[in-house]
Amino acid sequence: MTQPPNHEPPVLELDGLTVELGRRTILDRLEASFSGRAIGLLGPNGAGKTTLLRTLLGFYRPSAGGAKVFGRKLATEGKQIRAEIGYMPESDAYISNITAVHFVRLMAELSGLPSEAALERAHEALFYVGLGEARYRKVGTFSTGMKQMVKLAQALVHGPRLLMLDEPTNGLDPPARKRMIDLVSDIRDRGTSRIILSSHLLGDVETVCDEVLILKRGAIADSCDLEADRRANKSFVEVDLEAPSDDFDRAVAALGCEVASLEPGRLKLVMPADLSTRSLWTTADELGVGIRRLDLKRDSLQDIFMRAMEDNHGGV
Repeated sequence: MTQPPNHEPPVLELDGLTVELGRRTILDRLEASFSGRAIGLLGPNGAGKTTLLRTLLGFYRPSAGGAKVFGRKLATEGKQIRAEIGYMPESDAYISNITAVHFVRLMAELSGLPSEAALERAHEALFYVGLGEARYRKVGTFSTGMKQMVKLAQALVHGPRLLMLDEPTNGLDPPARKRMIDLVSDIRDRGTSRIILSSHLLGDVETVCDEVLILKRGAIADSCDLEADRRANKSFVEVDLEAPSDDFDRAVAALGCEVASLEPGRLKLVMPADLSTRSLWTTADELGVGIRRLDLKRDSLQDIFMRAMEDNHGGV
């Protein structure tokens, strides 16, 4: 995973984290460490994403193992961890009969800001999310998209070191969804807050996140460093041969390719950046091997996610 800058502690460390609720294991021995600007929690509904966030917030107590946030231990420094977090829950969490600026100011005060500073920051947060003109309206009169923006504003208002977003685009139409993702990307690029983004939407996570943790039935199905993959500029090629050929396999490996056999005569290659597909055709011609199909692509988060859902590693 991405190395933390200036030897800072990782944003999130999971050390055998296990959570049981009602005699059911919801999170099962999670082991991982993340230091990116934006960490994605990805998985189908019921995978344990929200439970992980709520455990880090202290709502649930681990049954075994533990976790650290910025090097602070969840078991002994939970209060200090919570003071550095802004949380945008998936479910609606607001007071309908008060104005947006009153609500966001209240949340800022609950986070420890003095009253005058809280009011000033509430105005700033609401303008930032695009609700400046509507800040004196009651929250209960807002559309779904506006309510999501209020939830983002209250999570941001106290200047948290870590921003936890649980399904921030839930219920949004395409324009509102793009606006939300653009805002989260801007927060990431400003660098003042690290982000944990929980979502079942691959596109949201791939757009925003540097690192990804994929959960399945409460266990880690896979994890990946998207930023490292982007820097490596790797190309992935699927090759269907007319007949299996060990000579071709060895020859492309000698060219610097990583070779995986999907089935006899069907290969997946990870190509080095300086190697073109022309070299593959030339090699096949020299060996008298026929290529039926050659498909060049970049490995997407969707590919990684689908493999994770199909595989049984990670204890699922």
